[in-house]
Amino acid sequence: MIALYVILFIVAAFLVITNLPVFGRLPRGLRLAKTQQLSNYSNGALQNLSVTPMQPEGVSFFTILKAFFFEKHPGKIPDRPLPFNQPDLDSQAKSSAPEIIWFGHSSYLIKVDGLRILVDPVFSKAPSPFSFIGSKAFPGTDVVKAADFKNIDVLVITHDHYDHLDYQSILTIAPGVKTIVTSLGVGEHLEKWGINTDKITELAWNESITLFNSLELTAVPARHFTGRKFKRNQTLWSAFVLKTVSCKLFLGGDSGYDSHFMQIGETYGPFDLALLECGQYNAYWPYIHMFPEDTVQAAIDLKAKVLMPVHWGKFSLAMHPWNEPVKRVVAAAALKNLPLVTPALGETVILNEYMPTKNWWLEA
Repeated sequence: MIALYVILFIVAAFLVITNLPVFGRLPRGLRLAKTQQLSNYSNGALQNLSVTPMQPEGVSFFTILKAFFFEKHPGKIPDRPLPFNQPDLDSQAKSSAPEIIWFGHSSYLIKVDGLRILVDPVFSKAPSPFSFIGSKAFPGTDVVKAADFKNIDVLVITHDHYDHLDYQSILTIAPGVKTIVTSLGVGEHLEKWGINTDKITELAWNESITLFNSLELTAVPARHFTGRKFKRNQTLWSAFVLKTVSCKLFLGGDSGYDSHFMQIGETYGPFDLALLECGQYNAYWPYIHMFPEDTVQAAIDLKAKVLMPVHWGKFSLAMHPWNEPVKRVVAAAALKNLPLVTPALGETVILNEYMPTKNWWLEA
């Protein structure tokens, strides 16, 4: 009888915890119906263009857990607070050239053509449903707060993982946002959190929207997965093509390397700048994140004139040293003669006018 009560308590606790708002909500109704009509929906879930196992054959989930939690991985966290520039968040771009301010990981602000576009803002202490679980933000990376963002024109959310869709940051920023563009299904989370439905536009792959008569956003395929609870791939994961009067940018989100980069380059390229992930990789999950060398090849496939590596510099979500991704991507880009821009945290990049390449991570 006691065992039964224990089981009932565990089940009850599980149901209470997983119903908390931070987890969001699975698509339903018309949103679910549209998802199920997509060509890449089968067997009850959304699929990648290529077969994409979560880990290589012969590697178990428990093997990965053991490596992550019980083996030593030196250098995952910086020894001292990282340098962070205090950025000007509120002003417009100072010239016709787009400006990009990176805040660490995959969060950045784009100023272009009088508009301000914020991508995947994560300003909580940890990219997880609870602040006491998971990797904490590196020391020195908390200069900018979610409350600092006022009157954002467009909020772009690539997919629903906690290190890209942050509950507290969204609750703080969304009320002052004019419009939100995200992958199909993610709007269900936002509506659960009280975000006005009229603000939300969800796109399937290769769908586009034009905003403010000058800004076009197109969702394009990525090789990844989604899920905030235990049922995966019920919402879509995307990269986005951002096209304005003056430039074309590739906003990569999360993706393993595959032929889709070349297909996107042929269809939508060339790009003035590609912002691509280069961190949080490991041989235990080679299909859903890119190694830095893959990142360089992906930029070449996209026909990008310049690569800006992101998805590093704020959280340690893998087992590599914190600055290894950028070291490797710099070396790989040099071999391929691919131009890079590597701003410090909070530093403003001005496309083709101010393109910092200082190796600041060697001094941190």
